[in-house]
Amino acid sequence: MNILIAGAGEVGTHLARLFSNADHDVILLDDDEVKLRRLSRILDVMPVKGSVTSISDLVEAKVKSADLFIAVPPYEEVSILSAMLAKKLGAKTTIARINNYEYLVPENKEYFKQLGVDEMVYPEHLGSQEIIASLKQVGTRQLFEFSDGRLLLLALKIRDNAPIANLTLSEAAELHEVNDYYTVAIYRDGKTIIPRGDNRFKHGDLAYVITTRPGIPQVLTDAGKEQFEIHNVMILGGSRIGKKVAKELEHHYKIKLIELNREKTMRLADFLENTQVVSGDGRSLDLLKEEGIHKTDAFVAVTDNSEVNILACQMAKKMGVRKTVAEVENMDYIDLAENIGIGTLINKKLIAASYIYRYTMKASVSHVKCLTATDAEVLELTAQPNSKITRGPLKNIDLPKDMNVGGITRGKDVFIANGETRIQPGDKVVVFALPSGLKKVEKMFS
Repeated sequence: MNILIAGAGEVGTHLARLFSNADHDVILLDDDEVKLRRLSRILDVMPVKGSVTSISDLVEAKVKSADLFIAVPPYEEVSILSAMLAKKLGAKTTIARINNYEYLVPENKEYFKQLGVDEMVYPEHLGSQEIIASLKQVGTRQLFEFSDGRLLLLALKIRDNAPIANLTLSEAAELHEVNDYYTVAIYRDGKTIIPRGDNRFKHGDLAYVITTRPGIPQVLTDAGKEQFEIHNVMILGGSRIGKKVAKELEHHYKIKLIELNREKTMRLADFLENTQVVSGDGRSLDLLKEEGIHKTDAFVAVTDNSEVNILACQMAKKMGVRKTVAEVENMDYIDLAENIGIGTLINKKLIAASYIYRYTMKASVSHVKCLTATDAEVLELTAQPNSKITRGPLKNIDLPKDMNVGGITRGKDVFIANGETRIQPGDKVVVFALPSGLKKVEKMFS
């Protein structure tokens, strides 16, 4: 595809890296010449210096031949205007980054579509939904839902106390007559493994498993995770994400939100009906103790500083908080945060990339998730008639080594995949794939 990205900020840069690695033709438009020159040395992209709202600059960036135009400058108004201009100038599909949830209301989305904005992505909203999902299921590092929540992908840290620790996948399967989950990947020492039956679970592994709602207890028991209920949640940072999480959860949990900026604290106190808003520095251990962190079941750090979020979650862990969530926007810190056991990690760039990435795939893709700790993707695809994936049991199909089939939705039924599973046309299938396997996945389902 010909992809034009307007805005070379963190989201635009990450998307440029993702799409260029997938062999798309990427043009990156930004008014910062120094940044463009640096990025062109490390990414296979064509840099164009110019304004994302200049008609002449958009024309110079070949907007007319763009199959996909993605507007991700810092400001929402600029993003929307850029996408509108791109559509008028010939771009086939336009996507704009926004920060106003009311634009996503169906009737408003239709209005923007008439103006030329085909799709809008609100990373902060998507990030808040991931945090809320992770708080509703303790014991997991990440949780993603597919097929209206009937199939789930869980990421679990394996410790020595786990019954499956040091067992091979085949040996772990023998613990149960019927297996309610399937391990599609293991992240270990900075590398993602697509496991087979003879691979072994080790201490420190981050295991990605596909399961169903009824299968969750079996997964958590095998991973040595103790179930507990969350009642008290402390949120550090009154960012858009922190504000949305508090608003959605304040009638279900006891919420306390700490914000350093006093003016913002006053606005949050007016906006939130059932949340205790505290003005103070969440990096202060004395303040956290004073605000009752030892009574907190879950701690969510979503300030605009990745280092502060990581440090705060570390302190919360030492104070006995069992569930911690950190927003880590600095990509260089993700491995560090994962290795020191921070808990659930949220990254808006990866969330935005997940949402946008499916527009570049030829196969019928309903969901794509870029996973925080790995460079892998999880996709939900619909098997097409006569596609290779439907030509027999999975054990007889030559599946590439860089992909794994996890679960299938067929009408009202869901299945956990095994070697005997036969995928039928129309099935929705959850697939785990490394970057090298994405094109193979497309071919197998098309």
